[in-house]
Amino acid sequence: MLRTVCATRYVTPLREGGSLPAIVEANDLGLYVLKFRGAGQGPLALVAELIAGEIGRALGLPVPELVRVEVDAALGRNEEDPEIRDLLKASVGLNLGLDYLPGSISFDAAAGEPVEADLASVVVWFDALITNVDRTPRNPNLLWWHKALYLIDHGAALYFHHNWQSRETMAGSRFAAIRDHVLLPWASRIEDADRRLRPQLEEALFARIAGEIPDDWLAAEPGETPDDRRAGYVEYLTRRLASASSFVEEAVHARAKLL
Repeated sequence: MLRTVCATRYVTPLREGGSLPAIVEANDLGLYVLKFRGAGQGPLALVAELIAGEIGRALGLPVPELVRVEVDAALGRNEEDPEIRDLLKASVGLNLGLDYLPGSISFDAAAGEPVEADLASVVVWFDALITNVDRTPRNPNLLWWHKALYLIDHGAALYFHHNWQSRETMAGSRFAAIRDHVLLPWASRIEDADRRLRPQLEEALFARIAGEIPDDWLAAEPGETPDDRRAGYVEYLTRRLASASSFVEEAVHARAKLL
């Protein structure tokens, strides 16, 4: 179960990309990178972040803890930046936070530091499963922290939900974009990763994760309830898992072309 904390202090903005996340302190005295529901990408980015992150954590991948963060209207009321004030005002209610990793540095493939083959392979498999287009050399969304790699920023994953009617087709996608994955050169054991990871996932797990999504993050259509939309995510993920052989084959072929 995701914990819910209350943001008590706006610490500093992280001016990276267009979403303007921020470091906040919460009532558990922890620091979190807060992703705002009122940001330009909208609440679907938070849905993708939650689902992908919790699947990754269920698989034992190094994803920082995710929490739901309650933002009160009083937070940041003394903030001088009007853009930040507007963002906070638009984000009153539940948002999503990731455990802040102080002192972490971004992974740089050009630096030539090797990544262990097993880890690279499971990350490639995971990103193919969740159709994550945002783990490239240009924007790896990987952090070194205490000599370990951590996976962050999954808001661009599960992009089928921006065109809900495409979910049946997208569930079986080979995901050709895996050819641009930053860790693909090190991922020499993708098929081994598939044999290990696929049995760890099931419909019941997907349902539990979908149950963590707040109602008002879900873009339900007229006549559809939030639970209907959750069921759609579960159905998609279950079908996606069943088609793993296709995206594994695509990833293996993409890596072979690099050699």
